[in-house]
Amino acid sequence: MNKRERVQAAINHQNTDFVPYNVDFTHQSHERVAAWLKDEHFASKIDNHIASAYYSGWMVEEPPGSGYFRDDFGVLWNRNGADKDIGVIEGLLIPEPDLSTYRFPKLDEARLRAGYEALTATDHGDNGKFRFGSIGFSMYERAWTLRGMENLLTDMVLEPDFVDELLDAITEYNMRIIDIALEYPIDGFHFGDDWGQQHGMIMGPDYWRRFIKPRMARMYAKVKAAGKPVSQHSCGDIHEVFPDLIEIGLNVYQTVQPEIYDFPTLKREYGADLTFWGGISTQRLLPYATPDEVRRVTRETIRLMGNGGGYIAAPTHSIPGDVPPENIMAMIDAMENQG
Repeated sequence: MNKRERVQAAINHQNTDFVPYNVDFTHQSHERVAAWLKDEHFASKIDNHIASAYYSGWMVEEPPGSGYFRDDFGVLWNRNGADKDIGVIEGLLIPEPDLSTYRFPKLDEARLRAGYEALTATDHGDNGKFRFGSIGFSMYERAWTLRGMENLLTDMVLEPDFVDELLDAITEYNMRIIDIALEYPIDGFHFGDDWGQQHGMIMGPDYWRRFIKPRMARMYAKVKAAGKPVSQHSCGDIHEVFPDLIEIGLNVYQTVQPEIYDFPTLKREYGADLTFWGGISTQRLLPYATPDEVRRVTRETIRLMGNGGGYIAAPTHSIPGDVPPENIMAMIDAMENQG
């Protein structure tokens, strides 16, 4: 069974020879581990099972060396603080609930296609990885980066017509990305959009159903019509809308934080419908445990969540810079040597 087949079997809720896994890094953690191992190419040697062509708005540093990056949508991100991967937003592009003041960018189709051509040209063969197309900041996050989070949440109550107009525009932009992605031999499509807090949803389930669900349903439907599985990332607690996500066609849920979800309950109640991707805590376990504890918990999680398929082992997020390299290597060891 090769990597692609292993991931596909997991999504189909079938047992595999061992559980597929995937490990991603932030820039800071990658630099820390590379220095510790004295190997800047170490990440390419991890036997990851997933590859992706990821779009979330390409960023250009302006001016060079400033630590400020502007994305395709015009949003300025300050990366001079602790977060070197995303950063924090400077200013608002839509200061009032009026979309006439903002024009969406033209999609750089040539650059998007180059990413998919690279993905599908280099990752092939008998042991090729499972290939996801991907859109980050796919709905709610794209909207609040333009309007501001507090403003957008207030708009959901006071200016629903504006929110509809904004989210519809984002959906149309995304649909073109999906159309292009589906021209290539990808295996599935992954959406990123954070809806959860540590306890409950940021906008609550009712507003999520009113504004987010119908647009995600439309994007999911395009992927499903092409015969591809749909994967969704959301940090936080979104259990209230699991039935809704299953209803509109979700196959894979990432990121499954153990601080939030009881895994046996999650597997029992939703394991027949959803494949879970994640589960190894970047909040508590990886930063603070010993390597032996990391190895033990990783193996226990794989045994529990991988029973009957439906699991892709991974950290709950790209590994942050506060995780000791010893713990990262202990987790990878447990994933690669499942016994």
